[in-house]
Amino acid sequence: MNGKIVGAFILLTALAAGIALYVFQVYAFYEPVEASGDADVQMTLLASNQPEVILYENFEAIDAESSPIRYRACFTTTMSQPLLTETYKAYDKAVPNVAPGWFDCFNADEIGAALRSGEALAFLGTENIHYGIDRVIAVMPDGRGFAWHQINPCGETVFDGDPAPAGCPPQPEG
Repeated sequence: MNGKIVGAFILLTALAAGIALYVFQVYAFYEPVEASGDADVQMTLLASNQPEVILYENFEAIDAESSPIRYRACFTTTMSQPLLTETYKAYDKAVPNVAPGWFDCFNADEIGAALRSGEALAFLGTENIHYGIDRVIAVMPDGRGFAWHQINPCGETVFDGDPAPAGCPPQPEG
């Protein structure tokens, strides 16, 4: 009889922990990002290598302080892909991070497939928005745009505990 009670207690505790872990991972840490209305979507110019605000509407974003790569955003732009390509720096090897299911404007599978097929184009939003993390912007032909944070080569190396490769900015103290 005591074994059944202990077993049931262990099972219920594991179930509660699993539910809590799921809620924390998917819901608890994310918060909506308030749109500023004037600088939410930026891309790095080819000419100056500096980020510049682009034309955008319908901005929606989430972020979490628990990780620098939890940022996701959706927006629309009237700027054409040819104009963007001539003006802003392309981003090679863009791979969107999966967003929580409840943030339904951001579908990483759809965005990734569009990037692989060449339908969507990826651009550097802001390099090293956090050390070793770039903000990446992808734009579809219909003007839908998406943003996320992605670990860059400097970050990959440093986060593995190795010294930063040549050409990387100095690591922040601490």
